[in-house]
Amino acid sequence: MAKTTHHYLIFETAGGFCGIAWSDAGIARFQLPTKSAEATERLLLRRLPDAEAGAPTLAVLETVAAVKRYFQGEETDFSGVEVDLAGQDAFFRDIYAAARRIGWGRTTTYGALAKELGVGPEAARDVGQAMAKNPVALIIPCHRVLAAGGKIGGFSAPGGSSSKARMLELEGVNLAPPPPAQQSLGF
Repeated sequence: MAKTTHHYLIFETAGGFCGIAWSDAGIARFQLPTKSAEATERLLLRRLPDAEAGAPTLAVLETVAAVKRYFQGEETDFSGVEVDLAGQDAFFRDIYAAARRIGWGRTTTYGALAKELGVGPEAARDVGQAMAKNPVALIIPCHRVLAAGGKIGGFSAPGGSSSKARMLELEGVNLAPPPPAQQSLGF
């Protein structure tokens, strides 16, 4: 069996330096922003150690342009981007397909996503595991999947849950608790 060849590109956005890696099948890895090109490259190559820097295809260039627009706060839809999910099991691919349907500025929970897939709420942990192992974060918008009760939950990208919160804020999602239903008397 022939080995898949991956190429990658590191590029700067308003949010920091991102990395993208691709194969003939599509985008295989996306690295969310870090403060330096070197850190981004190191993180990307940790997952795809045999990838080589390369000239991006037109599809990759279009995705890079969309990522730049995203981090400038412009509504962006990545649902048409071809992804290479080779090596992912069928259930994770189903979870990723469901997550890709969550549009700009919208959120769901791990449990709700599990229910949408026709599995019980006990599968919410599996959904969380899939989100943590998402090879193309942002393109598969794992940042839009929250913990029970709309809590931010974890995020395995650089910056952790504060990065997740910033990405949601870019999309206009308010994570603050709702104002109290009853006004204080002020004393």
